Amino acid sequence: MQQNDPTHKPSILAQNPTFKERKLRLRWLLAISSIPLFGIYAAFGIAPQTVVEDIPVATVVEELTLPEYNVSAITTDVDQKQFWQTDVVRRDDTLSSLMARLNVTNAEALNFLRTNPAASGLASQLIPGRSIQAQTTEDGELLTLEYTNGNATVLHIERTDSGYQAELHDASFKTHSILKTAEIKSSLFGATDEAGIPDAIAIQLAEIFSSDIDFHSDLRKGDRFVVVYEASYSNGEMIRTGQVLAAEFVNNGKTYRAVRYRDPDGQVGYYTPEGKSLHKSFLRSPLEFSRISSGFSLGRFHPILQKMRAHKGVDYAAPTGTRIKASADGVVDFVGVKGGYGNVIILRHANGISTVYGHLSRFAAGLRKGTRISQGEIIGFVGMSGMATGPHLHYEFLMNGQHRDPLKVALPASQPIKSKYVADFESSSAELVAQINLLSASNLASLE
Repeated sequence: MQQNDPTHKPSILAQNPTFKERKLRLRWLLAISSIPLFGIYAAFGIAPQTVVEDIPVATVVEELTLPEYNVSAITTDVDQKQFWQTDVVRRDDTLSSLMARLNVTNAEALNFLRTNPAASGLASQLIPGRSIQAQTTEDGELLTLEYTNGNATVLHIERTDSGYQAELHDASFKTHSILKTAEIKSSLFGATDEAGIPDAIAIQLAEIFSSDIDFHSDLRKGDRFVVVYEASYSNGEMIRTGQVLAAEFVNNGKTYRAVRYRDPDGQVGYYTPEGKSLHKSFLRSPLEFSRISSGFSLGRFHPILQKMRAHKGVDYAAPTGTRIKASADGVVDFVGVKGGYGNVIILRHANGISTVYGHLSRFAAGLRKGTRISQGEIIGFVGMSGMATGPHLHYEFLMNGQHRDPLKVALPASQPIKSKYVADFESSSAELVAQINLLSASNLASLE
């Protein structure tokens, strides 16, 4: 039979496992893989149940000894809480207003600041912009105060067991040269304020160029200037300004320059870069230039007489008390009251020149006929004595008895630097001139 034929080869299907065999193998595989699961179940099954009965609670009371504390010591510590406060002096400050902002309220300290010889100078040397530091208690009791005076000293005040003590120490300074430029928009002080230039420098500028520019009347909108000046710093704060070292001023299109020079003989003056002295025999304006000065007015219609009248001088409107300078070296020819001039001073100068200063409120102490006066010396103060409707200075300039316009009269030429010092001047001024050239007011104007 075909079934017993040894040469017969089984079909391919006969070589594969039967359906029953495969089913049996699958059952064994499932059984083996389930063993771990039975183990986990058995573990949970034989674990004892969690005890849920109430656990007894016992209260334990134990007395603790607390450390003793001193109430008075704590109160004293609070009273001695200290505060440091720094403020800046304002233009309208008084000693009282400044101390109030620093929380200094105890009468003993305030009385000490007013009466102690070393400390009392604080009230008279409140410089706007200068910082001041004070250490106080919570109740306003002053402990320490420090302030750098205008005279380059540091005022140190401290409370001790025996009361307040005040000491003055020399301040340590570093001096630097400052270079700044500004443009006139309304006034010289307005320009310097905008550029951060101190008032003292503005006044020096007016004095340096006073023989060529009348800063009460000649300034024009658009005028420019460059200035190099010294400034001293302490702990990064500017404490004081020094001298103007060099400057350029462009007034109404005309350029003026100045360089400070000290010759080997110790004489100090301002010269043009070419070596001409800026010191002239007469000043353009006899009014001391200051923050409170104002411009002049040329009058022709007399406000009191109510008629046209020759006006032979210049009227400089200024507040009562503004200081008046002698415009040149001379001798007092008259001081007293004279008609419509009111309080008047007449100075006699060289070469037949006289100057008249009228409507003064008062004269400088000790001024009398025959007194010798130097240029720039204070001789009196603005007022409105005589025929005047408001405070101003009436100023006249006479040559051999003839009135001349003080604003237009030609002043004597400047004297050049001594020939023996020319080389030294050129050497010492070269760097200053270079700094001026760097920010030349005329160059900046041309660039625009």
